[in-house]
Amino acid sequence: MIEKNVITDFSSKAGEPTIGEGTFVHPLAAVIGNVILGKNVMVAPTACVRGDEGQPLYVGDDSNVQDGVVIHALETEQDGKPIEKNTYDIDGKKYAVYVGSRVSLAHQVQIHGPAVVMDDTFVGMKVLVFKSFVGKNCVIEPGVILMGVKVADGRYVPVGSVVKTQAEADALPVINADYPLKDMNKGVLHVNKALAKGYLAAARS
Repeated sequence: MIEKNVITDFSSKAGEPTIGEGTFVHPLAAVIGNVILGKNVMVAPTACVRGDEGQPLYVGDDSNVQDGVVIHALETEQDGKPIEKNTYDIDGKKYAVYVGSRVSLAHQVQIHGPAVVMDDTFVGMKVLVFKSFVGKNCVIEPGVILMGVKVADGRYVPVGSVVKTQAEADALPVINADYPLKDMNKGVLHVNKALAKGYLAAARS
């Protein structure tokens, strides 16, 4: 389902999603409102990217939004006025949620804005990212909660961790050659780009 959002006192415009070339949104997924999906993005069944409260929501090129993922956000507008604290500035533009390029959001991940996940990061199953900024080339292992923190580039967050202070975030380990999941994202990206291409071809035939 791809549709416009409704107009409310916290959303004064009805926006329609922008879908990039080579991107596949499964019929059992929901992409609603002010959402920008880049090129070659795979949005799997039961995923929900809902830009009807906080917006815009952005997912960059070659990323994937797997089964059961929810991307949503707090209000970014009230009575026609912006709520700056509920957005992040990326390259001079404001986003409620920004997911970069070549990012994998595994099954049942929740990215709730204000939130950012930068390029080449893998986010494992059942992770919650809320009011947080995740840098480039990170691995967020399954079951993690990130709450109000900034994770530096090239870090990993061990399975099941609850990270809610910046001191905890700053102490996260650096990904090195011995880290077993360091190349996890490459295979996941390959699989999902191939799936998007295949499903689009099947839909056209």
